[in-house]
Amino acid sequence: MSNSPVRAQAKGAERVSAEGNSAVGEHGVSKRAKAANRKPAEPVEPANSAKAAKAAKPVKPVKPMKATEPVKAVKPAKATKPAKATEPAKPARPAKPESRLAMVRRARRINRELAEVFPYAHPELDFRNPFELLVATVLSAQTTDLRVNQTTPALFAKYPTPEDLAAAVPEEVEELIRPTGFFRAKTKSIMGLAAALRDDFGGEVPGRLEDLVKLPGVGRKTAFVVLGNAFGVPGITVDTHFMRLVRRWRWTESDDPVKIEAEVATIFPKSEWTMLSHRVIFHGRRICHARKPACGACPITHLCPSYGEGETDPEKAKKLLKYEMGGFPGQRLDPPPGYPGRPAPPLGASGG
Repeated sequence: MSNSPVRAQAKGAERVSAEGNSAVGEHGVSKRAKAANRKPAEPVEPANSAKAAKAAKPVKPVKPMKATEPVKAVKPAKATKPAKATEPAKPARPAKPESRLAMVRRARRINRELAEVFPYAHPELDFRNPFELLVATVLSAQTTDLRVNQTTPALFAKYPTPEDLAAAVPEEVEELIRPTGFFRAKTKSIMGLAAALRDDFGGEVPGRLEDLVKLPGVGRKTAFVVLGNAFGVPGITVDTHFMRLVRRWRWTESDDPVKIEAEVATIFPKSEWTMLSHRVIFHGRRICHARKPACGACPITHLCPSYGEGETDPEKAKKLLKYEMGGFPGQRLDPPPGYPGRPAPPLGASGG
């Protein structure tokens, strides 16, 4: 009886051992363990929970829209590369300089065309004899011919001859010529030349350049005005207008009156000198002004190398024209026959 429990326990152990041996593979690994390594067992869910999971299947969330990409900033234009210092730009080829022959031909053509524009060109000082022309020319320094013409009638009415003027009272002469400016210096000059004419030339104005330039207040310009217009002796009058225009036209580069006179004299025949002076001075006073030339109204722009220095608009340029070209009175109170403009008014009159 005492051995029965032991036996029973031994039998149970044998049975367990037999079951254990049946579950072990040839490599001593349990078949169940192999199965477990191959595929893990899925947990069994309760039937009710599976149905609930299906019923409460969540809706897939909507994918958020991609944020719009910011507009890319426009890249600034690349700066142009500066020219290489080793390769400087080639300068433009300078215009071919005008030859002496071409300049002379152009200058003479200007003279011919100005003769057509101003066929009535003349000295713009009123005078009746060489003495009056000489005195009027001296008074015209630093003033206009118009102002001189408005002043000389009273002067010549009181002192008609060199002898009369030489014997005048200086203060009385000063008062008469005051409107011309610099009246004290001018009084000294005209009374001095009157005395020289009385004492050295018998009261007559000489007709030679070398004699005229010896008189007080008389230079080459004044002498040529008198010689050309009172004696018919050709001469070139180089006043401020003449100097300005011949430089603009590139007839000369000098600013010395004597040199300009000599250079221009080589361009034109002697017979043209006096009238050339009148035409150039007329053009300078009426169209080719010092401060603002009326380029747009100029008849010789095709011959002028300085075109564009002044107003080029035709309508604006037309308003810059002076004297008869602009429809205004001229400078002479007593203009010569054939002058197309209106006479200037006397001193003190309306428009004077």
